[in-house]
Amino acid sequence: MEGAAGLGSGSRVPRPIPKHVAIIMDGNGRWAKQRGLPRAAGHRAGAEAVRRALQAAADLGVEVLTLYAFSSENWRRSAEEISDLTALMRYYLERELKTLEKERVRLRLIGDYSAFGPEMVDRLDRAVERTANNTRLTLVIALNYGSRAEIAAAARKLAAKAAAGEIDSKSIDEAAVAAELQTADLPALDLLIRTSGEVRLSNFLLWQAAYAELLFLETLWPDFDEQAFSDALSVFAARERRFGGREATG
Repeated sequence: MEGAAGLGSGSRVPRPIPKHVAIIMDGNGRWAKQRGLPRAAGHRAGAEAVRRALQAAADLGVEVLTLYAFSSENWRRSAEEISDLTALMRYYLERELKTLEKERVRLRLIGDYSAFGPEMVDRLDRAVERTANNTRLTLVIALNYGSRAEIAAAARKLAAKAAAGEIDSKSIDEAAVAAELQTADLPALDLLIRTSGEVRLSNFLLWQAAYAELLFLETLWPDFDEQAFSDALSVFAARERRFGGREATG
């Protein structure tokens, strides 16, 4: 993508490559504070880190990149910061949509983004529609997203189907719940990264992360670059994934 160094031609690609990587992008405020800058400057620098992560994911062969852009809890922040984040989202859409199309990146949204108002909803929906046929990488943006709310909504849908006689309540299993989640048509989550040294999931993809590899980095999000992404994939490739099982012993 324009403005970001590509990794595809010369970098050593770690194997295996995770199909689905998710990132909790944390540390914009601390990055700005360390430099004596307003929080808005940190968010702008964070947007540049998004561009780098997207480029790296596409070049390294990741199929899906999910980014926690705005949680349902973020509404507790100051009105000024929410306004800054919304303005940045609008700016990013205007500036990056052509790049997404050029790089064949499909945009998906999870969460209740209707909370951002009709004008932003229209912009987001048009961006999703314009990139719907792209196949190189799927970029999933979590907006006004909370995992507990997502799981509760899935439970309500299944309860309604059972009450209507469409399904037998006894048939409701893990697969049935997963099928009602907003990520139902995406590959299983392989790797979840959080930057800035915080070690918690903060209500992000709780169901999906059940057997994902978790990686917590000290790096502040605006400093996360292509090399950091590649290093994270190398850590993933070195781990032994057992999904709850154990190796057979002699």
